[in-house]
Amino acid sequence: MNKIIHYSLGFLVTCLLLMQPSHAQTDAISIQEWVVPWDSTRPRDPFVAPDGKVWFVGQAGHYAGVFDPDTEQFSRIDMDPGTGPHNLIVDGNGIVWYAGNRAAHIGRIDPNAEAGKQIKKYPTPKDTAADPHTLIEAANGLLWFTSQSSNGIGRLNPDTGSVEVLTVPTKRARPYGIDLDSDGNAWVVLLGTNKLARVDAQAFTLTEIEIPRTAARPRRVAVTSDDLIWYVDYAEGYVGQYDAKTESFREWQTPGRSTEGIRGSGPYAMTADAQDRLWFVETFPNPNRLIGFDPASESFIGAADVPSGGGSVRHMYYDKNTHTIWFGTDTNNLAQARLPE
Repeated sequence: MNKIIHYSLGFLVTCLLLMQPSHAQTDAISIQEWVVPWDSTRPRDPFVAPDGKVWFVGQAGHYAGVFDPDTEQFSRIDMDPGTGPHNLIVDGNGIVWYAGNRAAHIGRIDPNAEAGKQIKKYPTPKDTAADPHTLIEAANGLLWFTSQSSNGIGRLNPDTGSVEVLTVPTKRARPYGIDLDSDGNAWVVLLGTNKLARVDAQAFTLTEIEIPRTAARPRRVAVTSDDLIWYVDYAEGYVGQYDAKTESFREWQTPGRSTEGIRGSGPYAMTADAQDRLWFVETFPNPNRLIGFDPASESFIGAADVPSGGGSVRHMYYDKNTHTIWFGTDTNNLAQARLPE
């Protein structure tokens, strides 16, 4: 009964949005894009450094790029050919860490080091973590990561260089997006199946949790300040919530799913803002759509088309200092979305 009620609410809210003038859907969210000067390099996964500069990887160009919002200038640091960087983060000291997805390593970039000596590599086990995928830093400085094709979830200790990895029990589970709760435990969505995974930070043990719908394929995850676990179902077009305390699920159909069916959605990139509102991008439509969801009112609160079309928006970063979201697009753009208050 609960699911039917929530799906109906999502559908009604979507209809109300569509009945309003077209500018009502876009005025609250403004998106600005900058064309990345290196063609067809799939810029993705930006992250705002402490100095306000925006770092990102060129997955198909094997580089780490940096964009200065003040001057609107781009620069880059080249990696070895074949690195295939998939994701990066910037720590509190301004050190950049990237996932060497095609070259079995996590890389450390010191932007202030001498040219040619900026990158240090930390190998990952080729049998259990050959393809580091998405990184996140814990409060204690450990770097957690997923390894999609290798079916692993691991963490790197930057002080010692040691890497430990857990293999997901379900074969071909495809560990994908990752976030941490307030106790430092890792939460991972398993794209190859209808499951979430929790890794206990102290015991370093893994528990799988099944989403009730067998066709669900969760792709990204965000943990809000109340330790609720949120995910987007890429295959069927849902925003979902898991409460670890009650071991219960709640789900809402996305607007595109409600109005256009499964092919109208494909939610992929997702993040949470400082108010614990969820933001995600529906990637099946052209153009892609950035959409907000407010858990407090259980309603979708805005929508905006990605100006370049997007192609796919794969990962997003929320910058609390500017109340904006940064993302890259498969159309070779870097984008900033200004959110409503």
